[in-house]
Amino acid sequence: MARVSDIYEKIAELAPVELKLGFDNVGLLVGSWEDEVDTVLCALDITQEVISEAERLGADLIVSHHPMFFELKNVTDSDTTGARVLRLARAGMAAVCMHTNLDIAPGGVNDALCETLGIADAEPFGAERCGRVGWAPEQSLAEFMAHVKTALGAGGLRFVDAGRPVRRVAVLGGAGGNEMTEAVEAGADTYVTADVKHHQFIDARELGVNLIDAGHFSTENVVVPVLASLIAEAFPKVDVRISEVHTQPERFYSCQEREYA
Repeated sequence: MARVSDIYEKIAELAPVELKLGFDNVGLLVGSWEDEVDTVLCALDITQEVISEAERLGADLIVSHHPMFFELKNVTDSDTTGARVLRLARAGMAAVCMHTNLDIAPGGVNDALCETLGIADAEPFGAERCGRVGWAPEQSLAEFMAHVKTALGAGGLRFVDAGRPVRRVAVLGGAGGNEMTEAVEAGADTYVTADVKHHQFIDARELGVNLIDAGHFSTENVVVPVLASLIAEAFPKVDVRISEVHTQPERFYSCQEREYA
């Protein structure tokens, strides 16, 4: 039998809390350290749909990448965050969230993203050491984007074509537009990230770097199987599940096909 504290400690071996960035809020955010755990549900976010799924499974613990909250002054059902926290507490479910420490940690989000995309010999880049840069087989940007979309299960991609073949690729799961210059300084001809802003697409043109915005969910959800495998291997008597209901929240409309994608 495992307790919440046992599972937390195992995840913290992969992603030590000391690695988190200053603004972050990670660890046990809801629940009791001593509660026994028979079933764990792993998901990128703890949404109402995920909580419903956890209730159907009889889960005692939800492990997520994104924190349920960063700052709380009260917990009421008058806002979406408070409503989720109250629902978990009433159901007796715990929530462990590991965020920027899991981005930075070897074997975490960005290494999982490299593995999924086939980026070899990856090494950290950037002031926070969150991103990774490595090598891909030389190919056109169109070929690489088709691979990215399929490998990540992304609904669509936003991009800038700098007219360069893809060879040295930098990645940063989640919102990484601010680190684009650092990716270029690390020698990247292509940068895969998410949540890119208007002016950053312009900057990519002027920096001469291929830029692919593959979506926040798609670039970070790759770590959820890593968490599930880690827990399942360490605690073979615990039933560990990956959320089947939590998917990319945004959808894409194709004007050419005139249908939702």
